[in-house]
Amino acid sequence: MLDLNDVTLRIAGRPLLEDASLHMPANRRYGLVGRNGTGKTSLFRLITGEWHADAGEVRLQPGIRLGIVAQEAPGGSLTPLEGVLAADRERASLMAERATATDGMRIGEIENRLHEIGADAAPARAAVILKGLGFDDEMQHRPLSSFSGGWRMRVALAGVLFTEPDLLLLDEPTNHLDLEATLWLTEHLAKYPRSLLLISHDRDLLDAVPERIVHLENRKLTTWTGGFTQFRRQLAEQRELREKTRAKQLEQRAHLQSFVDRFRAKATKARQAQSRLKMLEKMPVLDAEVLEPDVVFDFPTPDVPPPPLITMDRASVGYGDQPILTNLSLRIDPDDRIALIGANGNGKSTFAKLLADRLQPMTGELTRARGLKTGFFAQHQIEDLTPEADAIAHLRRLLPDTPEQKIRARLARFGLNQDKAITPAKNLSGGEKARLNLAMITCHDPQFLILDEPTNHLDIDSREALIEAINEFPGAVVLVSHDRHLLELTADRLWLVDKGRVTPFDGDIDDYRQHMLAERAAATKPATPAPEAATPKRSANERRQKLAPLRQEAAKLERLIERIQAAIAEIDGKLADPKSYMKGIDLEGLGKKKAEYLDGLEKAEGKWLELLEEIEGIERE
Repeated sequence: MLDLNDVTLRIAGRPLLEDASLHMPANRRYGLVGRNGTGKTSLFRLITGEWHADAGEVRLQPGIRLGIVAQEAPGGSLTPLEGVLAADRERASLMAERATATDGMRIGEIENRLHEIGADAAPARAAVILKGLGFDDEMQHRPLSSFSGGWRMRVALAGVLFTEPDLLLLDEPTNHLDLEATLWLTEHLAKYPRSLLLISHDRDLLDAVPERIVHLENRKLTTWTGGFTQFRRQLAEQRELREKTRAKQLEQRAHLQSFVDRFRAKATKARQAQSRLKMLEKMPVLDAEVLEPDVVFDFPTPDVPPPPLITMDRASVGYGDQPILTNLSLRIDPDDRIALIGANGNGKSTFAKLLADRLQPMTGELTRARGLKTGFFAQHQIEDLTPEADAIAHLRRLLPDTPEQKIRARLARFGLNQDKAITPAKNLSGGEKARLNLAMITCHDPQFLILDEPTNHLDIDSREALIEAINEFPGAVVLVSHDRHLLELTADRLWLVDKGRVTPFDGDIDDYRQHMLAERAAATKPATPAPEAATPKRSANERRQKLAPLRQEAAKLERLIERIQAAIAEIDGKLADPKSYMKGIDLEGLGKKKAEYLDGLEKAEGKWLELLEEIEGIERE
């Protein structure tokens, strides 16, 4: 299907691929992974023929249909349904010819071919794909010109999925999707019947869809069996084995060199020394592993006001005279980790703007803690960066009186070191622009973070760093994201934005997925359920209602335990420091404080263990 043989590619003199090879057989699903800037999208351009290799060969099976999502979003008066149907050019051409054909034999040929390609069933199949990507019946029949660019890109994705090419190339297909559409796409691609090469930084997608992982690192391509989790485990094992082998080789060389150094000058040992010297010359040594530096995000740790940070009492919000969300009676406290779920267009971004003070309540009340500082991350901020300005200039506008050394230090906390700090924004990768945006929204040490799709363009290592930074942040965080892995590891509460309301959802992401699938099934099937199905549904609802508050309490206890352990470690450090005895520090008071912390730690850990046992018991029911 696809072969790359010893391919070398250079861009502006910089090598992206060197003697890279890949063999991809027909009807296989592969995932392509690698850090931002390693050349994954450039590899796609080689495959499509947009770019040409400096050396080596890129060979596709003759006659295959290649599918890639168009970079330009479709527009105009066509509807999404018409746009998807038009993507099948053969069907569209035959349908147009059938409408004007007069020759009986040709009409027969047209009808036979339309029957072979399932033309009559095509509208229904196209509608199913559009619905999976978030287009309800009414939206499918609106002109494309009435949709935003993100929604039109969904139509472009639906079009290439509809045509089912022999080799489907997808580059970050979830970037314009919400969580609901991402869950649907994951299931759809896992059943794709032909060949698929997928670039993604979504761990769940990479675990569920590919049968093999292609890793682009150090300008080479290596292929691994299984999904992403299996690949990472195999890679770690290989690196550990390689390092052990290299250490053993170096030890053997050192032993031989020691013999040569000791006995080269002695006549009785000269022959043995010369023999070992030849062995040294022939002995191979593995090169040291060249690893990318670890990615670290470092959010500020400000003092956080006492609870509540925000309260809402029957508030509503919208645009002009049109409310989008009504009857909002909610509360946000320090330590809250809240994920907003619900389909795009239901008001998640509107609610985020209300929390960020970008919109004011139309009715009701919203009260903020005195002096509350908020950091708001939104995708449009990345697009609004000044192309010619570098990262230092962007941050200096927000911190005009801050020395450059401190500005560089802030940028370094988000992985923008040295050269990247003075690179114009137009030359930064999407992931580097996202890091700059994070540095900008946190430059005034906010106590409350609102992150609207923060992982778009971030590679997997950067996403892991973001997860760690969110979990260590002392203030509250509200998240909007299609990245299930991010939500599962950070959020302890889900708020559903749907039908003009924002309400707590009882359950986790898996429960929400089942809830979403049940709603879709109810929308396409008769409403009357079978009697025997009622009891399991009630049981599942009861289980979610029991588990949700227990999991929330367990997550809060985990964070409390971490803070107590940190406080105890700080006291231990002071007690162990000889300078403490010279400075007149109240060591007795510190001892009493440590005893109080230890007592609190014991109680918190006991309660936490009880909660875990209770949760496990309910999960086994």
